[in-house]
Amino acid sequence: MSSVEMEICPPSASFFGYMGVTCAIAFSNIGAAYGTAKSGVGIASMGVMNPGMVMRNIIPVVMAGVLGIYGLIVAVIISATIPAPISGVARYSLHAGFAHLAAGLSCGLSGLAAGMAIGIVGDTGVRAVGQQEKVYVGVVLILIFAEALGLYGLIVALILAQTKNDCGQD
Repeated sequence: MSSVEMEICPPSASFFGYMGVTCAIAFSNIGAAYGTAKSGVGIASMGVMNPGMVMRNIIPVVMAGVLGIYGLIVAVIISATIPAPISGVARYSLHAGFAHLAAGLSCGLSGLAAGMAIGIVGDTGVRAVGQQEKVYVGVVLILIFAEALGLYGLIVALILAQTKNDCGQD
């Protein structure tokens, strides 16, 4: 392998791709866990006052769980595109590694932000719905816009994950 090829496709390039995998799944799941826990506390509190509304107000928990699925999708797509070295020769470019790191960070951090928004809105929103059912539609709309933040990160991550390896062996 020539010196130029070693600069374009160093053996360490796959580290960045796998860090993208880690960032996608870890940050998305942290956001999903926070959103689930925070809105779950609100649902439990509201359920004491109005038990008949618990199932109707489970929406924030479901929406938070979807964020973890976004991270899983991106992690699987990225990990499937990282080729193993053949006879000690790397086949994964530094450009692809950086693009996959960016994809993982895009999805993961968007999922984290969306999870925080869903948790806060879900907690306060279900408590408000428990006291006044007329605010239900407004709360659901706010939750939809909070979930959209995670979806934007997923879309950008899917575009970035399409980066091809350019090491010349493929």
